Order: sequence, then C-alpha cells, then structure tokens
Amino acid sequence: MTQKNLLEVDWSKIPAPTDDGAADHLAGMTLPRLSLRATDDSLVTLSELPGRTVVFAYPRTGEPGKVSLVEDWDLIPGARGCTPQACSFRDLFGELKAAGAAQVFGLSTQSNAYQTEMASRLHLPFPVLSDETLALTHALRLPTMEIAGLTLIKRLALVVDDARITHVFYPVFPPDRNATDVLAWLKDHPAAAA
Repeated sequence: MTQKNLLEVDWSKIPAPTDDGAADHLAGMTLPRLSLRATDDSLVTLSELPGRTVVFAYPRTGEPGKVSLVEDWDLIPGARGCTPQACSFRDLFGELKAAGAAQVFGLSTQSNAYQTEMASRLHLPFPVLSDETLALTHALRLPTMEIAGLTLIKRLALVVDDARITHVFYPVFPPDRNATDVLAWLKDHPAAAA
C-alpha cells in the first residue's frame, strides 16, 4: 500500500493506543550519559543539556508516495501519525520555547539519513535524534513495538529538567495534539529558576 497523505488523517478511523503501563517507570529517571546523532549532524547528549528539554518520540515517519512499512500500518494502535506529531511540534515550536523549553527534539529509531530527509522536507526548526542502535531505548526501557523485524519506539513525549524526566505523556493520541498538550503542561508547570 502506498502512503496516503501523511498529514490528513481521520483519527476516528485509527485505533487509539491503550496505556499498557510501559512508561510508568520513566518519571523521575535520570537520563543516561550517551550521545545520539541529530539531523543537524551534531552529537547530542541529552543528559548534559541544561534547563528544560522536550523530547517527543514516535515509531516511524513515512515518505509520501512510498510503500508503507507494512500493509496494515494504520490498524496498529499508535503507529499512524508520526508526521502530524512532528508538524505539530514544528508549528508550536516558538510557543514551546516561550513556555520554557530550552530545547526540543524528535526521537525515533530510524537512521539519521532517513530523519534528515524528513526534517528538511517538513521544515522542522529542531533536530531529530536517531536511536538506530537502541542505546537510549534500552537504557530507559522505553516502550517499544516490533513491526516488520524492526524495534520502534511507541509514541510518547518527555519533559526533562536538567537530565531528569519530570513528566511523561503516554500514550499519545491523537498525535497531532501532542504538542498542544505539552505546551499546556509547560505553561501550568513553569521550570524552576536556575
């Protein structure tokens, strides 16, 4: 099946993910000291970033006009919606920064080359991190799904304050509202003054 329009989704026809408890352990965890390649070709060590960081993770972005990873992608709860999620963070980027997010990152297990094309095509104003080796995924025991022989991160968002996970959004549905939910939380929970 060829990818449909990646942004126009009728969420009433997409199965919502359920809270399976796979992210319950994340709040309060300290990020491990490891570096991930970003779409701006830098190496980012999230645990070394000062202030408040927002990281939103997703399974896998599609490519317009290309074949889906699996025929029934849209029927897998939580699979569809990576592009709308990324675009919602793009569209609210300035407001997220104004609400105290010193940094915003996307995160998936896709390769840096794949993500770089996507970030350029979608005009993302923030870097996307590649956890292709699953280093961060395993270190934090992030919720994952196995599809077509690949380990993909289930959709979530983390608010991190000085290397410690302060808040977790999981499960996330619909994906295009994730940035709005994160922004509302940031406004209601200002970062502590340094």
